[in-house]
Amino acid sequence: MSRVRPPRLRPGSTVAVVAPSGPVDAALLAAGVAELESWGLRVRVGAHVLDRHPTLPYLAGTDADRAADFQRAWCDPAVSAVICARGGYGAQRVLDLLDWHELAAAAPKVFVGSSDATCLHDAIGARLGVVTLFGPMIAGTLFDAEARAHLRATLFEPEGVSRLTGPRTATAGHGVARGVTVGGNLSLVVGELGVAGTDANRAPDGAIVLLEDVTEAPYRVDRMLTQLLRAGWFTGVSGIALGSWERCGDLAAVSAVVEDLLGGLGLPMVWELGFGHCPGQLTVPLGVDAVLDADDGTLTVVGAALA
Repeated sequence: MSRVRPPRLRPGSTVAVVAPSGPVDAALLAAGVAELESWGLRVRVGAHVLDRHPTLPYLAGTDADRAADFQRAWCDPAVSAVICARGGYGAQRVLDLLDWHELAAAAPKVFVGSSDATCLHDAIGARLGVVTLFGPMIAGTLFDAEARAHLRATLFEPEGVSRLTGPRTATAGHGVARGVTVGGNLSLVVGELGVAGTDANRAPDGAIVLLEDVTEAPYRVDRMLTQLLRAGWFTGVSGIALGSWERCGDLAAVSAVVEDLLGGLGLPMVWELGFGHCPGQLTVPLGVDAVLDADDGTLTVVGAALA
């Protein structure tokens, strides 16, 4: 089923910054907010974005407070986009604290995040039927000039960035595929297997799967892909676009794992499309119809990602 494409941003649009996962650096947050404001956006920072969990230092505040910031932002009619400050870990802990009926009653809006936010992308797509943007976090260390420029273009003029390719993109399986984009961070996709109310138990028929990860050794990438294969997650998939594998050890070893496990599927597949934990990371829409041309090394969104 096709998803709703939320309205694009315009100068004067209000965006809300939330921290559903790890603790946020105040200086990086200030720089990210200043960047958004330089685009003509009005920025509201969630009340608990700079909080720290009282006993678990890897979380940005309590689960209830992180969930409340997200709930308030999404349900505020004045807010046009909800943007994650950073990744880390913790978004899964807030999912069941959200009032999805109230979220569904709110007008659709843009959601931006990546890494740990993968589970939020999946839940927003499955429960709210809204297209989302797998893109850089504004208080992350990878919010560099190229990443900022591509995110800004996607938010304001998505038609101009519908064709995606990275500086090191390579063909890993020949052919052309068309389908709806799904996926994100491999660890989080695997972590959501078996969870009710999500799309994580199996990729939709004809889907183009996007996968990337960070700080996962090749054998762990092997284990996670094997788990997805054994669960039947790739059944009916039409193509695969792989992103970055930063700090995952020898890239040749990761590539060998991917070829060994996914090459036999005989699907169009590209390596290092340029999204994920990498400099100049691309903003990739999830839940949109797209064409993957593995021989050309491109993923092209059909139409604009945002209305």
